[in-house]
Parts: sequence; structure tokens; C-alpha cells
Amino acid sequence: MSKTITVTGSQGFIGSYLCLELLNHGWEVLGIDNFSKYGKVSRPHDSHPSFTLVEHDLSQSFPKVAKTDYMVAGAAMIGGISYFHKYAYDLISHNERIIANTFDQAVHDKMRRVVVLSSSMVYESTRTFPTREELATHIPPPLSTYGFQKLSTEYFAKGAWEQYKLPYTIIRPFNCVGVGEEKSIKEEAITSGNIELMMSHVLPDLVNKVMKGQEPLHILGSGKQVRCYTNGKDIARGIRIALESNAAINEDFNISVSTPTTVLELANMVWDRLNPEKPFSYVCDTPYKYDVAYRVPDVSKAYKLLGFKARISLEESIDEVIEYMV
Repeated sequence: MSKTITVTGSQGFIGSYLCLELLNHGWEVLGIDNFSKYGKVSRPHDSHPSFTLVEHDLSQSFPKVAKTDYMVAGAAMIGGISYFHKYAYDLISHNERIIANTFDQAVHDKMRRVVVLSSSMVYESTRTFPTREELATHIPPPLSTYGFQKLSTEYFAKGAWEQYKLPYTIIRPFNCVGVGEEKSIKEEAITSGNIELMMSHVLPDLVNKVMKGQEPLHILGSGKQVRCYTNGKDIARGIRIALESNAAINEDFNISVSTPTTVLELANMVWDRLNPEKPFSYVCDTPYKYDVAYRVPDVSKAYKLLGFKARISLEESIDEVIEYMV
């Protein structure tokens, strides 16, 4: 197969993992990013000879670039839980412009396939666990504008196939953890106890607070929220496998570990690694409206059709993030 691909949002958290994964497997990657989340950051894939970066705001237009055969639509305005409230309108209006411009270009170039990076937030209203892929269109729509817009990106893919026969694959990552998650330049400054929250992802936030000596540790909400923390390397590998497989054409996949972990269990694990001599103590902060209580995927479809299974344990991910932040 031809191995030229455009990755939008290439300098983001998942995007940077994905670019490195693709480059290491023989792909020629054109990245598009406007550095809107973290500002100008350097990524491990930047100097790779098969990587080209174009700085551009996709909400305005699609840049004039060399045609590629494939596209990963990953660019989006995205942040942590406070983002869902502060930018409730922008998250839907801005991201709709990005995805429309992206699919307009993919249709124009008659690409071989577009891979859409959706989100586990499309399952925001489900009460069925573990959650199978087909439930995305059989449950009430997401309550948050972010989740609703992510579901909209999936309908762009389905519409482009129905009208233009543009093949697609939908990927729904679950709770990416790993290194490279910097402080968002647009995130609202909120304190948790005496320390400013790192709101984009819970793991670096917990590591940061424990490293700074917060005691008792402040937990957002009750700590009973359940997540499936999936290493960015596993998510990137799952996306690449789907991209390279004909079995993934016009299909959707949960890409995740299958082991559920509460926020409180995660906090205890971080505490034990950084404060092994101290008993774990915590207090609960007021939760946010869209902090989903339970999020567990059914991952059998990805294994059955793609042979994909997450490999990296949560313990390994915690150690990786701690080493990165020390």
C-alpha cells in the first residue's frame, strides 16, 4: 500500500505518539498543527527525515500542501474537564469548522481513507458497560458540546462515504496517559487545595500534586469515577493497525485497555510510588458537571477484527509519567 499520510493535530498529545508510530513503520507523514493548545512545542518526531510540518489553523481553511493518500483527522480544540464548561460554544463551533475543512479536502483529493479520532465521550450517556461500539448510535446523545461534536465527526465520515464513497475508520481512544502532555495555554487556572490543577489529564495532575507535597491529596469529585487508562503508545499502535487493515474499512473501534480503575485507586498508586513511607490521605473537591462517573469499553471488536490488544500496564504508565515529570 502507498504510505503517505496527513496527520492533523500532529503536535498534540495523541498526535505526537501517532506520528512517531507511523514514521517508525515506514510512513511518510505530513503534519498539520497550529500549536493552539500548548504553544510552540518540540516533539520527538520533528527531526525525522520522513516528517514534514505545516503550521496552519484548520478552522480557517485547509493549507495548500502535497496530496497524500490517507488522512488522520485528529486536530481539534481540546482540553480537560474545565474546558468543557469554559469553552462550551467554541468546542462545537471551532471543531465543526476544522472537521468540515478536513473532509472537504479529503473528498477533493479522493483519499483512500480517512481515520477519524473520535472520543470515548460519545458514550457519555450510556448506562451499558462494558460499552460496545454499536451503542454510540443507540443511546441518548452526549450532554457536553465536546462529546456531541465528537459524535458529529463520525457522521462526517459516514456522510462522506454515503455520498462520495470515501472510506473511513472511526477510532475512539479511552483516557490516554503518557508523556508529552504539557500545560494548556487556554486552560483556566483552578486550584486544588494549594496547588493549581493540571486539568487536561488526571494522572499528571496527581503526580504533580504528590511531588509538590500536597497532603492530604485533593481528588476531584468522590474518586469513584471509573476509567480505563491507556498508554499513548498503545493508542498509536491501535490506530496504525486499523489504518493498515482492510478489515477496519468503514468500521469503528474502541482502542483501550479493558481494566477499569477508579480515580481513587490511581491516586493511591501514585502516592505509593512517591510517598511509600506515608499513609495515603485525601480529601474530595467539588466535581464538574460533565465528569462522567463510569467509562469502560468493550474491546473485543478491535481484537477480533484487528488482532489489537493493549500491552502497557497502568503501573508502567505511572512510572513513565513520574520519570518524565521529575
